[in-house]
Amino acid sequence: MNDDQLLRYSRHILLDEIGIEGQQRALAASALVIGAGGLGSPAALYLASAGIGRIVLVDDDVVDLTNLQRQILHTSERIGQPKAESGRAALLAINPDIEVVALRERAGDARLAELVGQASVVLDCSDNFATRHAVNRACVAQRVPLVSGAVIRFDGQISVFDPRRADSPCYSCLFPQDQRFQDAACSSMGVFAPLVGVIGAMQAAEALKLVMQVGQSLAGRLLLLDGRGMEWTSIGVARNAGCPVCGCEAA
Repeated sequence: MNDDQLLRYSRHILLDEIGIEGQQRALAASALVIGAGGLGSPAALYLASAGIGRIVLVDDDVVDLTNLQRQILHTSERIGQPKAESGRAALLAINPDIEVVALRERAGDARLAELVGQASVVLDCSDNFATRHAVNRACVAQRVPLVSGAVIRFDGQISVFDPRRADSPCYSCLFPQDQRFQDAACSSMGVFAPLVGVIGAMQAAEALKLVMQVGQSLAGRLLLLDGRGMEWTSIGVARNAGCPVCGCEAA
Protein backbone atom coordinates (compact mmCIF):
# COMPACT_ATOMS: atom_id res chain seq x y z
CA MET A 1 0.00 0.00 0.00
CA ASN A 2 1.11 3.55 -0.68
CA ASP A 3 1.04 6.37 1.87
CA ASP A 4 -2.43 7.56 0.86
CA GLN A 5 -3.85 4.07 1.24
CA LEU A 6 -2.20 3.62 4.63
CA LEU A 7 -3.88 6.83 5.75
CA ARG A 8 -7.26 6.10 4.15
CA TYR A 9 -7.52 2.64 5.70
CA SER A 10 -5.70 3.45 8.95
CA ARG A 11 -8.75 2.74 11.14
CA HIS A 12 -8.95 -0.76 9.72
CA ILE A 13 -5.22 -1.28 10.04
CA LEU A 14 -5.41 -0.32 13.73
CA LEU A 15 -7.66 -3.32 14.35
CA ASP A 16 -5.52 -6.29 15.37
CA GLU A 17 -7.88 -8.68 13.61
CA ILE A 18 -7.38 -6.86 10.29
CA GLY A 19 -4.03 -5.07 10.23
CA ILE A 20 -2.11 -4.42 7.05
CA GLU A 21 -2.48 -8.04 5.92
CA GLY A 22 -6.26 -7.99 6.11
CA GLN A 23 -6.51 -4.66 4.35
CA GLN A 24 -4.25 -5.91 1.57
CA ARG A 25 -6.55 -8.90 1.14
CA ALA A 26 -9.45 -6.49 0.67
CA LEU A 27 -7.54 -4.44 -1.89
CA ALA A 28 -6.75 -7.61 -3.81
CA ALA A 29 -10.36 -8.85 -3.70
CA SER A 30 -13.17 -8.57 -6.22
CA ALA A 31 -16.81 -8.28 -5.10
CA LEU A 32 -19.74 -9.03 -7.40
CA VAL A 33 -22.84 -7.08 -6.35
CA ILE A 34 -26.08 -8.26 -7.96
CA GLY A 35 -28.49 -5.34 -7.79
CA ALA A 36 -27.79 -1.63 -7.32
CA GLY A 37 -31.00 -0.86 -5.48
CA GLY A 38 -32.01 -0.71 -1.83
CA LEU A 39 -29.62 -3.38 -0.55
CA GLY A 40 -26.92 -2.93 -3.17
CA SER A 41 -26.62 0.77 -2.37
CA PRO A 42 -25.33 0.58 1.23
CA ALA A 43 -23.52 -2.69 0.57
CA ALA A 44 -21.55 -1.30 -2.36
CA LEU A 45 -20.86 2.03 -0.63
CA TYR A 46 -19.31 0.29 2.36
CA LEU A 47 -17.31 -2.09 0.17
CA ALA A 48 -15.92 0.88 -1.75
CA SER A 49 -15.10 2.96 1.31
CA ALA A 50 -13.50 -0.05 3.00
CA GLY A 51 -11.19 -0.66 0.05
CA ILE A 52 -12.41 -3.68 -1.88
CA GLY A 53 -10.14 -3.38 -4.90
CA ARG A 54 -12.67 -4.28 -7.59
CA ILE A 55 -16.44 -3.99 -7.44
CA VAL A 56 -18.69 -5.25 -10.23
CA LEU A 57 -22.21 -3.78 -10.13
CA VAL A 58 -24.87 -5.64 -12.12
CA ASP A 59 -28.31 -4.08 -12.63
CA ASP A 60 -30.48 -3.68 -15.73
CA ASP A 61 -32.78 -0.98 -14.33
CA VAL A 62 -32.69 2.83 -14.46
CA VAL A 63 -32.98 5.31 -11.60
CA ASP A 64 -36.57 6.32 -10.85
CA LEU A 65 -37.93 8.94 -8.49
CA THR A 66 -39.55 6.23 -6.36
CA ASN A 67 -36.11 4.65 -5.78
CA LEU A 68 -34.67 7.65 -3.96
CA GLN A 69 -36.54 6.97 -0.71
CA ARG A 70 -34.09 4.13 0.04
CA GLN A 71 -31.55 3.62 -2.78
CA ILE A 72 -28.81 5.90 -1.50
CA LEU A 73 -26.37 5.24 -4.36
CA HIS A 74 -28.51 7.47 -6.57
CA THR A 75 -29.49 11.16 -6.69
CA SER A 76 -32.26 13.26 -8.16
CA GLU A 77 -29.86 14.47 -10.83
CA ARG A 78 -29.33 10.91 -12.05
CA ILE A 79 -32.99 9.98 -12.53
CA GLY A 80 -33.26 8.14 -15.85
CA GLN A 81 -29.66 6.96 -15.82
CA PRO A 82 -28.78 3.25 -15.59
CA LYS A 83 -28.47 2.27 -11.95
CA ALA A 84 -25.17 0.51 -12.57
CA GLU A 85 -23.62 3.67 -14.05
CA SER A 86 -25.12 5.89 -11.35
CA GLY A 87 -23.75 3.53 -8.72
CA ARG A 88 -20.32 3.54 -10.31
CA ALA A 89 -20.22 7.33 -10.12
CA ALA A 90 -21.16 7.26 -6.43
CA LEU A 91 -18.56 4.64 -5.52
CA LEU A 92 -15.73 6.38 -7.35
CA ALA A 93 -16.67 9.67 -5.69
CA ILE A 94 -16.01 7.99 -2.32
CA ASN A 95 -12.92 6.05 -3.37
CA PRO A 96 -11.34 6.89 -6.74
CA ASP A 97 -8.52 4.39 -6.19
CA ILE A 98 -10.65 1.28 -6.66
CA GLU A 99 -11.93 -0.27 -9.88
CA VAL A 100 -15.70 -0.22 -10.41
CA VAL A 101 -17.26 -2.08 -13.34
CA ALA A 102 -20.86 -1.15 -14.20
CA LEU A 103 -22.89 -3.76 -16.10
CA ARG A 104 -26.36 -2.81 -17.27
CA GLU A 105 -27.72 -6.28 -17.86
CA ARG A 106 -29.81 -9.06 -16.39
CA ALA A 107 -27.28 -11.84 -16.22
CA GLY A 108 -28.40 -15.34 -17.17
CA ASP A 109 -26.86 -18.60 -16.02
CA ALA A 110 -23.92 -18.58 -18.44
CA ARG A 111 -23.10 -14.95 -17.74
CA LEU A 112 -23.41 -15.46 -13.98
CA ALA A 113 -21.01 -18.39 -14.14
CA GLU A 114 -18.48 -16.11 -15.86
CA LEU A 115 -18.93 -13.23 -13.43
CA VAL A 116 -18.98 -15.35 -10.28
CA GLY A 117 -15.85 -17.17 -11.42
CA GLN A 118 -13.98 -13.85 -11.37
CA ALA A 119 -15.21 -12.84 -7.89
CA SER A 120 -13.80 -13.34 -4.40
CA VAL A 121 -17.26 -12.89 -2.87
CA VAL A 122 -20.79 -12.36 -4.21
CA LEU A 123 -23.47 -10.17 -2.65
CA ASP A 124 -27.01 -11.00 -3.73
CA CYS A 125 -28.94 -7.76 -3.42
CA SER A 126 -31.66 -8.74 -5.90
CA ASP A 127 -35.39 -8.74 -5.26
CA ASN A 128 -36.71 -11.99 -6.75
CA PHE A 129 -36.33 -15.71 -6.17
CA ALA A 130 -35.39 -16.59 -9.75
CA THR A 131 -32.30 -14.38 -9.60
CA ARG A 132 -31.40 -15.54 -6.10
CA HIS A 133 -31.48 -19.18 -7.17
CA ALA A 134 -29.48 -18.47 -10.33
CA VAL A 135 -26.82 -16.65 -8.32
CA ASN A 136 -26.77 -19.47 -5.76
CA ARG A 137 -26.26 -22.11 -8.44
CA ALA A 138 -23.35 -20.18 -9.90
CA CYS A 139 -21.74 -19.68 -6.48
CA VAL A 140 -22.03 -23.37 -5.61
CA ALA A 141 -20.58 -24.40 -8.98
CA GLN A 142 -17.69 -21.92 -8.70
CA ARG A 143 -17.20 -22.43 -4.93
CA VAL A 144 -17.48 -18.70 -4.22
CA PRO A 145 -19.06 -17.48 -0.94
CA LEU A 146 -22.44 -15.80 -1.23
CA VAL A 147 -23.85 -13.12 1.08
CA SER A 148 -27.61 -13.01 0.68
CA GLY A 149 -29.98 -10.34 1.98
CA ALA A 150 -33.65 -9.46 1.60
CA VAL A 151 -36.00 -6.78 2.94
CA ILE A 152 -39.74 -6.19 2.49
CA ARG A 153 -42.07 -3.97 4.51
CA PHE A 154 -40.58 -3.98 8.04
CA ASP A 155 -38.85 -7.36 7.79
CA GLY A 156 -35.27 -8.21 6.85
CA GLN A 157 -33.06 -11.27 6.62
CA ILE A 158 -29.41 -12.06 5.96
CA SER A 159 -27.25 -15.15 5.74
CA VAL A 160 -23.99 -16.41 4.22
CA PHE A 161 -23.72 -19.49 2.04
CA ASP A 162 -20.12 -20.65 1.72
CA PRO A 163 -19.63 -23.62 -0.64
CA ARG A 164 -15.97 -23.83 0.37
CA ARG A 165 -17.16 -25.31 3.67
CA ALA A 166 -18.42 -28.89 3.74
CA ASP A 167 -20.97 -28.06 6.45
CA SER A 168 -22.37 -24.89 4.90
CA PRO A 169 -25.85 -25.02 3.35
CA CYS A 170 -26.64 -23.21 0.12
CA TYR A 171 -29.57 -20.89 -0.55
CA SER A 172 -31.55 -23.78 -2.05
CA CYS A 173 -31.21 -25.76 1.18
CA LEU A 174 -33.16 -22.99 2.89
CA PHE A 175 -35.54 -22.08 0.05
CA PRO A 176 -35.74 -25.12 -2.28
CA GLN A 177 -35.70 -24.02 -5.90
CA ASP A 178 -38.38 -26.56 -6.83
CA GLN A 179 -40.89 -24.93 -4.47
CA ARG A 180 -42.89 -21.90 -5.42
CA PHE A 181 -42.43 -18.77 -3.33
CA GLN A 182 -44.33 -15.57 -3.93
CA ASP A 183 -42.08 -12.65 -4.85
CA ALA A 184 -43.00 -9.56 -2.84
CA ALA A 185 -42.14 -6.33 -4.64
CA CYS A 186 -41.45 -3.03 -2.89
CA SER A 187 -43.61 -1.34 -5.52
CA SER A 188 -46.70 -3.17 -4.26
CA MET A 189 -45.82 -4.07 -0.64
CA GLY A 190 -43.71 -1.09 0.46
CA VAL A 191 -40.46 -1.07 2.41
CA PHE A 192 -39.20 0.87 5.45
CA ALA A 193 -36.20 2.73 4.09
CA PRO A 194 -33.67 2.38 6.94
CA LEU A 195 -34.02 -1.42 7.00
CA VAL A 196 -32.36 -1.82 3.61
CA GLY A 197 -29.49 0.23 5.07
CA VAL A 198 -29.23 -2.11 8.06
CA ILE A 199 -29.27 -5.33 6.02
CA GLY A 200 -27.14 -3.93 3.18
CA ALA A 201 -24.49 -2.71 5.60
CA MET A 202 -24.47 -6.13 7.24
CA GLN A 203 -23.98 -7.74 3.84
CA ALA A 204 -20.93 -5.55 3.33
CA ALA A 205 -19.64 -6.48 6.80
CA GLU A 206 -20.01 -10.21 6.09
CA ALA A 207 -18.33 -9.84 2.69
CA LEU A 208 -15.42 -7.91 4.19
CA LYS A 209 -15.00 -10.49 6.97
CA LEU A 210 -14.84 -13.23 4.37
CA VAL A 211 -12.20 -11.59 2.17
CA MET A 212 -10.19 -10.24 5.12
CA GLN A 213 -10.42 -13.63 6.88
CA VAL A 214 -11.77 -12.08 10.08
CA GLY A 215 -14.13 -13.57 12.64
CA GLN A 216 -16.94 -16.04 12.01
CA SER A 217 -19.37 -15.64 9.13
CA LEU A 218 -23.12 -16.19 9.18
CA ALA A 219 -22.74 -19.49 7.30
CA GLY A 220 -25.21 -21.93 8.84
CA ARG A 221 -27.29 -19.16 10.41
CA LEU A 222 -30.18 -17.05 9.17
CA LEU A 223 -30.74 -13.72 10.92
CA LEU A 224 -34.27 -12.33 10.82
CA LEU A 225 -35.03 -8.71 11.75
CA ASP A 226 -38.45 -7.48 12.83
CA GLY A 227 -38.08 -3.76 12.24
CA ARG A 228 -41.24 -2.84 14.09
CA GLY A 229 -39.90 -4.08 17.42
CA MET A 230 -36.23 -4.06 16.41
CA GLU A 231 -35.91 -7.68 17.43
CA TRP A 232 -33.44 -10.13 15.92
CA THR A 233 -34.02 -13.87 15.61
CA SER A 234 -31.19 -16.28 14.76
CA ILE A 235 -32.10 -19.61 13.16
CA GLY A 236 -29.68 -22.44 12.54
CA VAL A 237 -29.72 -23.74 8.95
CA ALA A 238 -28.27 -27.17 8.17
CA ARG A 239 -27.02 -28.42 4.84
CA ASN A 240 -29.52 -30.63 3.05
CA ALA A 241 -27.80 -33.78 1.80
CA GLY A 242 -30.59 -34.17 -0.74
CA CYS A 243 -30.34 -30.62 -2.10
CA PRO A 244 -30.23 -30.78 -5.91
CA VAL A 245 -27.80 -27.84 -5.98
CA CYS A 246 -25.20 -28.57 -3.30
CA GLY A 247 -26.15 -31.97 -1.83
CA CYS A 248 -24.97 -35.50 -2.54
CA GLU A 249 -27.44 -35.83 -5.40
CA ALA A 250 -25.84 -32.85 -7.13
CA ALA A 251 -22.28 -34.12 -6.71
